[in-house]
Amino acid sequence: MSHDKQTALVTGANRGIGYELVKQLALNGFRVILAGRNPEMGHEAAREIWESNLDVSFVVMDVTNQESIRQAAITVNERYGRLDVLINNAGVYLDENEKLLNMNPSILEKTMATNFFGAYHVIHSFIPLMEKQDFGRIINLSSEYGAMSEMAHQGVGAYKLSKLALNGLTRLVAAEIKGDIKINAVDPGWVSSDMGGPSAPRTPKHAAESILWLATIGPEGPSGGFFRDEIQIPW
Repeated sequence: MSHDKQTALVTGANRGIGYELVKQLALNGFRVILAGRNPEMGHEAAREIWESNLDVSFVVMDVTNQESIRQAAITVNERYGRLDVLINNAGVYLDENEKLLNMNPSILEKTMATNFFGAYHVIHSFIPLMEKQDFGRIINLSSEYGAMSEMAHQGVGAYKLSKLALNGLTRLVAAEIKGDIKINAVDPGWVSSDMGGPSAPRTPKHAAESILWLATIGPEGPSGGFFRDEIQIPW
């Protein structure tokens, strides 16, 4: 196995968009680490892709558990000594059709724990691998619901706030990091998945293909942006 091969990691990747992102990255020549909290499902998903002669492995990581994230970062460093692309795909959508102040506060707390703090802790633990080689591409899967304009409309408040915070995190980290490390947020659109439901118009494959350009941008590429289908969306 070449030590010069670019390495990518995708969280929450045993199904849906994450699974397709792993597959498409591997098809594009990356060594890909499929991360998930369920070892049985994660190993099976990685094996399915690996059997197509693609360079995919699995690492256990629960993004709501800081120690799990830390151990995953140690494992990646010991196995490969590098990380070139990090995709924060893991997310939850727990809202029902009720007002934010009427919902059980635990729904907001659980949503933020995965969608915002999960991404924050993953970036915090893995960015040292990028800093030591002065290169990296971080992609946060967000949503159009995370735009500030969406806060003027009631509904799905926990999810909206989590993605608004994720977008803010994207911009703040972009302002702080140095060297050729880029971080961007992307809206995959309404995707047919466990989260999006069967009536969504986009397939996970279509969504993945519309995201991957951010994994291969050059040093002149954007950082701190919010995109959909390669078009920058106003914050």
